[in-house]
Amino acid sequence: MSSFVNMVFVASLAGILYVYAVYPFLLAILWACRRNDLLKKPIEPTVTILIPAYNESSCILETIENKLSLEYPIDKLEILVISDGSIDGTDEIVRGIGSDRVRLIRQAPRAGKTAALNMAVPAARGEILVFSDANSIYEKGVIRALVSNFADHRVGYVTGKMIYVNRDGSVTGDGCSLYMKYENILRSLETAVGSVVGVDGGIDAIRKPLFKPMREDQLPDFVLPLRVFEQGYRVVYEPSAILREPALGRAGDEYRMRVRVSLRALWALSDMRHLFNPFRFGLFSWQLVSHKLLRYLVFLFLAAIYLSSIYLSTQHIAFRAVFHAQNALYILAASSFLLERFGWRLQGLYVPYYFTLLNVASAHAAVKFLLGQKKIMWTPRKG
Repeated sequence: MSSFVNMVFVASLAGILYVYAVYPFLLAILWACRRNDLLKKPIEPTVTILIPAYNESSCILETIENKLSLEYPIDKLEILVISDGSIDGTDEIVRGIGSDRVRLIRQAPRAGKTAALNMAVPAARGEILVFSDANSIYEKGVIRALVSNFADHRVGYVTGKMIYVNRDGSVTGDGCSLYMKYENILRSLETAVGSVVGVDGGIDAIRKPLFKPMREDQLPDFVLPLRVFEQGYRVVYEPSAILREPALGRAGDEYRMRVRVSLRALWALSDMRHLFNPFRFGLFSWQLVSHKLLRYLVFLFLAAIYLSSIYLSTQHIAFRAVFHAQNALYILAASSFLLERFGWRLQGLYVPYYFTLLNVASAHAAVKFLLGQKKIMWTPRKG
């Protein structure tokens, strides 16, 4: 019995270390051994920015004005807002912009973001499609930065860099911001060795001919780049294309959003599971398993290492240390959660809290996935 539990402990610890440390290390080795031959140069194709919106009257005007102010030829940039059955005046605000560069398409009844994109893409005039959220604020040179990558004919999809900000516009220093910094490091390394496997849905660009309609329950941020890779094109990360987006203010909102994203990602992985075949897709299959599938299953490693360390803690001081370290992590996470309920947020506590939140959300999503549940529509920034 002890040998089996010992094996579970070692395997679980190895799994956690592999996902968060070994995989990035191996990517760094590959990066050092391979020359990044991505060709980037200034080009000016026609661009359509697509903005799905549901009841976004509080932010849609600022978002459209931001897009109109971007540094790109005005005759080559259009903005297409897809109102997904909005009833709060969003449509009236868009119609009142008074610019022939802004068009409104209404989807009724409400059917979700994926259906909105499926409907709007045929109406888009741009050679390059850029996907924006209704509250996404771009820096001035975003479009030029994104499209410069399409000078390379092998590139089919480009994702930018998301920065979470506070309400006053300052950059957050909490767990979600650190998580995005970690993700962006991985994306830089993955771009250097081939293609990235994870993107930000609020600042992505695709060659229009590569867009393929999706089922309404599929997650565009996940499925589209995988389909682009499947068609033989690279998916790359552009760190100078910067998006600033408000961080979710409440833990409950963040948790619901993470459950929703994890659930839809699990369904996407299931739909695209043929990409796990290394004999057909080589290095990318390894990346997809390491960066996505195993990341969403880390909660299993955490549960296994906790339960096994309880049993083994009576046998050796090293196991007791690991057991107490886990308890300390979860106590800190719980403390952060409770303090936030009273309006206090301590930066030092938020990292263990966010790590725990991500993995609990993944576990919750996995249960929903096994029960066959899907999430098509949601309230913006409320999960």
